[in-house]
Amino acid sequence: MSWSGKDGGRRGYHHGNLREALITAALELIGQKGPAGFTFAEAARHAGVSAAAPYRHFRDRDALMADVARRGFELFAQRLEAAWDQGRPASLEALHRVGHAYLAFAREEPAYFSAMFESGLSASQHRELHEAGDRAFAVLRGACEALLANVPAERRPPAMMVALHIWSLSHGIASLFGRGDQARRPLPMSPEELLEAATLIYLDGLGVAQRATG
Repeated sequence: MSWSGKDGGRRGYHHGNLREALITAALELIGQKGPAGFTFAEAARHAGVSAAAPYRHFRDRDALMADVARRGFELFAQRLEAAWDQGRPASLEALHRVGHAYLAFAREEPAYFSAMFESGLSASQHRELHEAGDRAFAVLRGACEALLANVPAERRPPAMMVALHIWSLSHGIASLFGRGDQARRPLPMSPEELLEAATLIYLDGLGVAQRATG
């Protein structure tokens, strides 16, 4: 389900489901105003509860945002893992699917994406959020390790370096072109085609692309 906040509707609180009501409210407000555009009390009002009610589950607004971002990373990791599909039928093809999944998540779940990457939360202060982010990145790193497995050891670049570079490409294209922003610069190709081309150019420069097709 996409929490873009387009409907702007207020969701009522049902007994026993306060945490979920607050998560839903936060996602809708992020979609409308961005991750820094609302207060803890506003999230409570949007959920249809008193300003004091959220403290039953969250110590402050940052704790609420961290839980939203954690859930986003968990969903993100699931999407990336499904796209990778253990590298079948070939690692390069599977890596392109991971890139497409990255762009699709940014486009389909803009509120989660904003909470994950734009909320300014300190990973060191939110351990579960940090761990969820690491699990999502581990999918990309594992894909890069598989991609590089056939490269001779003396010519093999570090998998972490390659993963960071491909992550930067994916995230940059997702942020600039892949999130449905009507004000974005028009492209002569789709964001997916742009990412595939950039990835192939990068891997070819490393001498990896031809070895990664099998």
